[in-house]
Amino acid sequence: MTPALSQSRVALVTGAGRGIGRKLSLALAEAGLSVGLVGRTQSTLESVAGEIAGPTAWAVADVTRPEQVTRAVDKIEAELGPVDLLVDNAGLSDDRVPAPWESDPDDWWRVLEVNLRGPMLMARALVPRMLERGTPGRILELASGMGIRPVGEFSAYSVSKGALLHWVDNLAAALSPDGGVRVLAASPGFVRTDMTEAMWGDVPDGSYGTAGPLCEVARRFAVGELDALHGWFVHASRDDVDGLLAVAAGADEDTRRLRLRGYGPDDPMTGQR
Repeated sequence: MTPALSQSRVALVTGAGRGIGRKLSLALAEAGLSVGLVGRTQSTLESVAGEIAGPTAWAVADVTRPEQVTRAVDKIEAELGPVDLLVDNAGLSDDRVPAPWESDPDDWWRVLEVNLRGPMLMARALVPRMLERGTPGRILELASGMGIRPVGEFSAYSVSKGALLHWVDNLAAALSPDGGVRVLAASPGFVRTDMTEAMWGDVPDGSYGTAGPLCEVARRFAVGELDALHGWFVHASRDDVDGLLAVAAGADEDTRRLRLRGYGPDDPMTGQR
């Protein structure tokens, strides 16, 4: 067990019943955190809880439903104590289509609800509690490289992850580091899950990475080692995180944030906020 993490910290992981959420939950538990598991399927949550030796609790909830989110947070905190690490892992992708306008509108919108409304509702439930307690709190948003470039075959996923980066930016601006709550966006990279297999079923096995780098980012974030990256986007499987930390103090306010790139110094939008 890592001593720095054995300080009664409580993590809440959404989408914890399978895939990357399961791996994150197990890794954080192994590191010494109490872990609250949130997801839509009781049986998978119970299964993951059974794999955890330390303190754990679970709550069934759809993260797009505010009343369910509040009940889940209340249950986790009642059983484990105050949550000081929120990991917004729950995510959804659209079906592959030749062009964005061929997407089913209801399916397209559901992806945005899960990937964007979900994190907003989780923050709405937890950030006021974190601020009121005055103890360090952290929010880890599961981002994607598909959010920084167009991917027309999966436009809902791409749009939702781009918007999520703006959500992180807005959270970071509203949450002064002096207030004790920090936020970080992290992409796991190309990890095999049910969702990625459905999206990219034709990809060779050797193309997939593991969730290990993301789990390490989550662990380091939990203990405050990555606080200097407040509001940034980190690619867990590609970035040298220590290298990012080394340049963070001298970085400008646009570093590792989604921005409109101007055509040059004469562009009237260059540097505009």
